[in-house]
Amino acid sequence: MKPYAITGLGLVSPIGVGYDAFRRALGKSPAAAEVFRGQPTVLSQERIPDAVAAEVWGFDAREYLGKKGLRNFDRLTKFLIVSAKQALLDAGLKRDGAHLVPPERLGLCSATAYGSLDVISEMAKVAALEDPRFMNPGKFPNTVINSAAGYVSIWEDLRAPNVTVVDGNCGSLDAVLTAETHLMNDRADAFLIGGGEALSEPLYLAFRKLSLLSEGGRCFRPGHPESEGTRLGEGAAYFALEAAPFARTRGASVRAEVVGYGNVVEPPESEAVLVHGSSRAVSRALQMALSDASLAPEQIDLVVSSAAGVGTFDAPELSGIQAAVGDVPVAAPKAYFGETLGAGGALAMAAGLAWLEGAPVHVQIAGRSLGPLKHVLVLALGYYGNASAVVMRAAN
Repeated sequence: MKPYAITGLGLVSPIGVGYDAFRRALGKSPAAAEVFRGQPTVLSQERIPDAVAAEVWGFDAREYLGKKGLRNFDRLTKFLIVSAKQALLDAGLKRDGAHLVPPERLGLCSATAYGSLDVISEMAKVAALEDPRFMNPGKFPNTVINSAAGYVSIWEDLRAPNVTVVDGNCGSLDAVLTAETHLMNDRADAFLIGGGEALSEPLYLAFRKLSLLSEGGRCFRPGHPESEGTRLGEGAAYFALEAAPFARTRGASVRAEVVGYGNVVEPPESEAVLVHGSSRAVSRALQMALSDASLAPEQIDLVVSSAAGVGTFDAPELSGIQAAVGDVPVAAPKAYFGETLGAGGALAMAAGLAWLEGAPVHVQIAGRSLGPLKHVLVLALGYYGNASAVVMRAAN
């Protein structure tokens, strides 16, 4: 892969809205972040009184987007629009509402695992318990999996290709490949890549039925053997990605570079297996990303893992990492914001960027002592035996 410049970042997360707030939170220990501090307001206290999850506390899109035009947007759409607006401004692609790069040359690749599941569930209830005629026509478009990304393009006037990736936890990293393909074929000059996920009752209850959650005093320590489950989170993040020569020509400030990508699927032997983590997929994806970046394993300074507290995933992931890159330092940023599914890879890249830029790493779970960081390998592990990896390089 030829280097692609990261020129901007916008995000909405349980530990902060905007990259500066996110980075400050990473400077504290996960316990100090207090994202799991109480009953999530987006989940019914009556139906799920003991829920433990990391919501974006106190989020109000009107603070960032104004008061008009938001009535029919669901929570996921608002997350994505706020993140996109921040990324475009940070990258210098827009200023004061005006494009500095023609809108026909700005694209979007957005990932989500479950989309607007809260709206889909609401519409299904209305249809089943009342009558389809009572569905809100203003909200019905939100039931389409790529509607949130469509609204982002409409709001920010992005007219180059708009792609939604739906492949679980790996989607935000797989957006890198999609954007690279379009940029290589001159379909855009810059792409926003990333993804988002929103908490909802159906999602929470599904994870509870799969016995994957850390609830009722159960231990939550991503990457540690004593962890007894994960905790769900929500959020969104977008990076502005451009070919390095284009970024230099327009005088953009380069935050870091993406220099390698890999993706592998190793499905379970039985189709009856609902959740499956593959160490072989992890090691192969990392090796593929290293090869794409023309790097040796010893040149990787940190692996940003997708460890989220579920032992049947964290253990094979760590095994796969060690098989591919040896005793490299490994960090688990989901200790801060939980399992954010389709947003997980993008938030992990945001953590990787913060650590490349000097933020302290308080969540190292394995490997030798940390030294100066130049190359960071970001990993996402899916529930279907899929794994994706992206190599990020510090700006010169």
